[in-house]
Amino acid sequence: MIVRLGYVAMSTLVSNASPSKTMTATSFAKLEDREAAVRKLERIAAENVHNTLRLLKHNRAYDIQLYRCSSRLIPLLGHELLNGWDPMPALKESFAELGGYAREHRMRLSFHPDHFTVLNTPRDEVLRNSILDLERHTAMLEAMGLDESAKCNIHIGGTYGSKQTAGRRFVERFLALPERLRSRLTLENDDKTFNASETLHICEEVGAPMVLDVHHHNVNHPDTEAGENAAALWPRILRTWEGQHEQGMEDKDKALPPKIHVSSPKSDKEVRSHADYIDATELLRFLKNIVAITPRLDIMIEAKKKDEALLKLMDDIRGEAGVRLLGQASFEL
Repeated sequence: MIVRLGYVAMSTLVSNASPSKTMTATSFAKLEDREAAVRKLERIAAENVHNTLRLLKHNRAYDIQLYRCSSRLIPLLGHELLNGWDPMPALKESFAELGGYAREHRMRLSFHPDHFTVLNTPRDEVLRNSILDLERHTAMLEAMGLDESAKCNIHIGGTYGSKQTAGRRFVERFLALPERLRSRLTLENDDKTFNASETLHICEEVGAPMVLDVHHHNVNHPDTEAGENAAALWPRILRTWEGQHEQGMEDKDKALPPKIHVSSPKSDKEVRSHADYIDATELLRFLKNIVAITPRLDIMIEAKKKDEALLKLMDDIRGEAGVRLLGQASFEL
């Protein structure tokens, strides 16, 4: 099994390269010249996209091919104060440069829209805003020139008094989305409501790939679940990725690797919070349980120390039995 590691949005190793610089709504509202205020937002957004490009260049230096972009690249995007604002024309060249670099160096990019993007909400206004948010994320990926291998990852959502009803509502809403949005979506189990088994069932029903969050599964699974061990669910999860291809590739030998999320609990008392680093022993235990049926796997590290945690994990697994390092951010098991 060939494993690639990636990290989320921010770097702890690169100074002054935040991709999430912003302006508060209060500050925006105080600016009397709206046109000048909008131009300022666009300049901040361009800087965020440029900093993302800086991070991709940093990633290339460390052989990191997997990266999740910040969902806050464009400040105040979708805020009611900015109704009618379309920043994409002003950012067209910046996004094209970013996507061109990612394609040239075979980097896999993704987004993870914020928790307020919820398709199974019973509130019409929240649903409208959620669909608009998926539209905006898709538009950014399209502006980068990235095909459907670049995904937006979301959760199923809340239970709203009835998990069964909420699950059915999600399926209906998902299937009603335009194809250009549906084809970009992956679904992830969460740590409180829809567990891995339930999320997998919905993925199979709607035809979406599942991103297994191993940490979430460890803190949210029923005692009676046959797949208490996440590896027991893996053959079915793997099948949800069938038919997905890498950027620009259509032949079966270039299948898009399945992706999982990995983090470690901060402490025994704060088991849902993410630790600074990854417990290599626990990760390898899971990987050894799925290695026989998994040719390639991409792992998104959700640790507080970001790329620093990635590099430490590579150091921690160096010399482990059955592990062969392939680069600074990939290994063979």
